[in-house]
Formats: sequence, structure tokens, C-alpha cells
Amino acid sequence: MPPAPPGADAPAPPPRAPADGEVVLAVVTGAHGIGGEVKLKVFAEDLSAYAAFNGGTLTLKAVRPVNGGAVARFAEVRDRTAAEALRGTSLTVPRDMLPPLAEGEYYHADLIGRPAVSDAGEALGRVVAVEDFGAGDIVEIERADGGLFMVPVAKAVTIEAERVVVDAAFVP
Repeated sequence: MPPAPPGADAPAPPPRAPADGEVVLAVVTGAHGIGGEVKLKVFAEDLSAYAAFNGGTLTLKAVRPVNGGAVARFAEVRDRTAAEALRGTSLTVPRDMLPPLAEGEYYHADLIGRPAVSDAGEALGRVVAVEDFGAGDIVEIERADGGLFMVPVAKAVTIEAERVVVDAAFVP
């Protein structure tokens, strides 16, 4: 058996949870090929605008779009084993590195944790997730009793500075 190339046995950085003030831009879904590339589920328009992720522990060398996401190469990931070890890792950047928003736009991360109220004034709970299943954003709201429900943003949600307001007709 030939010896491993230099650096092939170097471990990839360990997965970590996003720190306060960080925003998830992509998640590693697995390895791509044998050379250390990773497949990504992407939540941003252009990952190539960022040089590093996760507090500088992952340095982006290249990224290209593929059907259903992207494939990336990081300087610290040298082989398939290291790429596989990153499966499930969120790629984060500090919130202040994101581009400014136009009127009416929002980042999903900015909605998480906001209180939700109905347009009739009823406290509904708080936003725990924002999903996009292809037909537009949907907010998931958790009630105080732990119950969850989802509401389409375009049809039933008004985003205010410190809360989201839900059309009462969409409240279960």
C-alpha cells in the first residue's frame, strides 16, 4: 500500500454550533469525490463572497453550483475521510458580514426568536424556524404550551421591527 500524501491524515476541524451573532449560510451534506470536496445545502446567494467560515477554521478555496446545492473545497479538508467528518456541519459567518438589505427584505436568522402575535392582538408564541419548501418562506411558530404551527409569510405575515404579526385567519 502506498504512503498517504502529506496532510491526508490531518483531521478536519470539528463540527460546532453557531455562536451568537453568527448566521448559517450552508450546511455540509456529505463528501464529493475522493479529493476532499464537500457537498453543501446552501442558504445564501453567493458563498464565494466569503473567504472563511466558522470563525476562520474553514478557508474557502473554491465553490461551484451543482444541482440541488453546491460543491466546495476548503484548505483544511484534504481527503474524503476529512470531508465525511464534516457532514452536518453548519458554515457560519458573523452577522455583520452579510450585505445590507433592501426595503421589505429580511434574513431568516433575524426572525428566529421573535415574538408572534395575531393581527387581533393575541400572543401566539415565538418564531422557531423559517423554511422554504419551494413555494416561498414559511414561519414555524411555537406556542407557550409547546405546540407548533406554520404560516406562509407572503400570505399571512407582516414583519415588524421586533415581532411578526400573523393574519388571524391563518391561526389554528
